[in-house]
Amino acid sequence: MGAHHPAVGEPHVPVRASRRARVVLTALLVPAVLAALVGGWLLLPRGEQLPSYPTTAPGAVMESVELTSVDPGAELEPQARGTAPDGSQALVHVPPEYLDELRPGDRVRAMTLPEGMSVDGATHVFVDLERGPPMLLLAVVMTVLVVAVARLRGLAALAGLVISLATIGAFTLPALLAGRPALLVAVVSAVAIMTAVLYLAHGPSARTSTALLGTLVGVLLAAGVSAWAVGAARLTGLSGEVSLDLLQLAPGMSLSGVLLCGFVLASLGVLNDVTITQASAVWELRAASPAASRRSVFASAMRIGRDHIASTVYTVAFAYVGAALPLVLMVAMSDRALLDVLTSGEVAEEVVRTLVGTIGLVLAIPVTTGIAALVAGPRALAATEPAADDVVPVTSGA
Repeated sequence: MGAHHPAVGEPHVPVRASRRARVVLTALLVPAVLAALVGGWLLLPRGEQLPSYPTTAPGAVMESVELTSVDPGAELEPQARGTAPDGSQALVHVPPEYLDELRPGDRVRAMTLPEGMSVDGATHVFVDLERGPPMLLLAVVMTVLVVAVARLRGLAALAGLVISLATIGAFTLPALLAGRPALLVAVVSAVAIMTAVLYLAHGPSARTSTALLGTLVGVLLAAGVSAWAVGAARLTGLSGEVSLDLLQLAPGMSLSGVLLCGFVLASLGVLNDVTITQASAVWELRAASPAASRRSVFASAMRIGRDHIASTVYTVAFAYVGAALPLVLMVAMSDRALLDVLTSGEVAEEVVRTLVGTIGLVLAIPVTTGIAALVAGPRALAATEPAADDVVPVTSGA
């Protein structure tokens, strides 16, 4: 007779990994996480003078100015008038390219020059539009929706996002600026971020640990492919708009290394997506077919994985095309041959980034699925266990 499949409305029977499987997961993951922590401690700059980039003139301050008028007919350069924070009227020097974008009532960030200094008679120099309020509104709306739909899990995912950004700001960026080996910085950052994100968003369990192990394998594969691709394709990192500025301000930093680190970090989101999905698929298949063999569960989950690969490849490609749309428009206007354009520095960086991300996710899916099929084996189903997903954290060692 075939395996029993729960009917609609039938109570969900929890899948609990065996003690042996949990011990193996612990033995693999704990050293990896500890190695990342030690590596982070060794790579983190301490007491070093990191490169800095002054954005204001000596004695100048940044202020928020509300424009009262925009005058495209002013002599020399387009000008605008606005109300400074102290209520006084100020003449604002505006670059010509921003003239059509500004309207009376706009709030802009302007650099207030020291007393006695001016640019074409203006005491304030336009720096950028002020975008804080609408961006804050979007962030609030996103937070409310995530928490309303996903509830505590959504809140935990947001906490993981904050921790990830804090990790990049407190460790990844300073380490790169200090000239630390970019490949090590990328791997340490990825392990720390993925550990925090997965356990916070999905809870400590053997299923989450399986997804984490598959993710770490994917990170190592993506890092290896990135290191090879950057060297083989001779990607220098010198094609970006700010590359020369970085090279001048931080001469000890490798721009190709920064590019490599960016490739690895860019692959994290999609790796997290495919590994947790595949682990969850295996757990659900095991709950539906308790007596099915590991091979059968693996084959069923890989059918899901193949669909996931097909859709995620498009996701990765469109994400990069959208982010680099101005560059794509420049390529469309070029009179160079397509192959010549695709292999040019800046375009090649985006193409390789897409290829590296795709390779990482394609390899991570069978690896994660195989690990999950082993962990959630035929004897993993236990109706007498507590009614929760495999409830033992990987760090418990039991």
